[in-house]
Amino acid sequence: MGWAIALHGGAGDIPLSLAAERREPREAALRHCLQIGVNALKAQKPPLDVVELVVRELENNPNFNAGRGSVLTREGTVEMEASIMDGNTKRCGAVSGLTTVVNAISLARLVMEKTPHIYLAFEGAENFAREQGVETVDSSHFITQENIERLKQAKEANRVQIDYTQPIQKDEKKETPTADDNSQIGTVGCVAVDSHGNLASATSTGGLVNKMVGRIGDTPVIGAGTYANNLCAVSATGKGEAIIRGTVARDVAALMEFKGLSLKEAAAYVVEECVPKGNVGLVAVSAKGEITMAFNTTGMFRACATEDGYSEIGIWPSVHN
Repeated sequence: MGWAIALHGGAGDIPLSLAAERREPREAALRHCLQIGVNALKAQKPPLDVVELVVRELENNPNFNAGRGSVLTREGTVEMEASIMDGNTKRCGAVSGLTTVVNAISLARLVMEKTPHIYLAFEGAENFAREQGVETVDSSHFITQENIERLKQAKEANRVQIDYTQPIQKDEKKETPTADDNSQIGTVGCVAVDSHGNLASATSTGGLVNKMVGRIGDTPVIGAGTYANNLCAVSATGKGEAIIRGTVARDVAALMEFKGLSLKEAAAYVVEECVPKGNVGLVAVSAKGEITMAFNTTGMFRACATEDGYSEIGIWPSVHN
């Protein structure tokens, strides 16, 4: 048994023809964030600290749909959300509706540690952030030109969409908007286990492009987008509504707990049998130091490393995955 870490930068309809200028910065960011996590685990930092540290770094990178790169609501605003969970204690914290907080994941941890609650949202969460003195900025900081273009494209197509949704041709426009008209995503997440079997999970997102103001997805919902116990830690990405319906993260743990499945078997069952194809990806680690990175989408930006020297950075399905 040794330490292990896995992270994702979103799952979705990521074309094999993805341009190098879009692919390479994300791969470099995954490599950079993975190294930060590995160094922290080698320094014997607690997994809870490690997943927060890695997700903060992913939030600060505009190439992912979280923090700095958060996608926009139909009103052109950002509403960020995140959650974090400690496996041993099952303590957890979650936030939604953030508009000025630089690192949503750190506020989620403060909710866990400094309040009697698990979940704070919107004005209450923003007020709590100011009380705690966390870094805040004007909401314009989060609005990138790329996401303004994404919103414009989604509005023209009359649809709610995920980060990696491909542009549709003018003659393919839908007559009516539908939340199911998605190809895919860009949430970020990290799971880690130390050499003692302590587990933690963290997930952060900006949500769906052109989402209704006030919409909450799976990311801050414990048991859906994020879960950790004494057996495993899971962080999911994809279509939030489908992940909530499938209680994805908790079901991986439940299959291990009640059916005796291995981490890989449990994750494969949830991804392949419980959520419609094209809707979910996840990264997970077990208390034994096992890793799995499963998805039923075209691809998932992902990276992992273990104490025994194995590491992987990938986007599309690999032969051994």
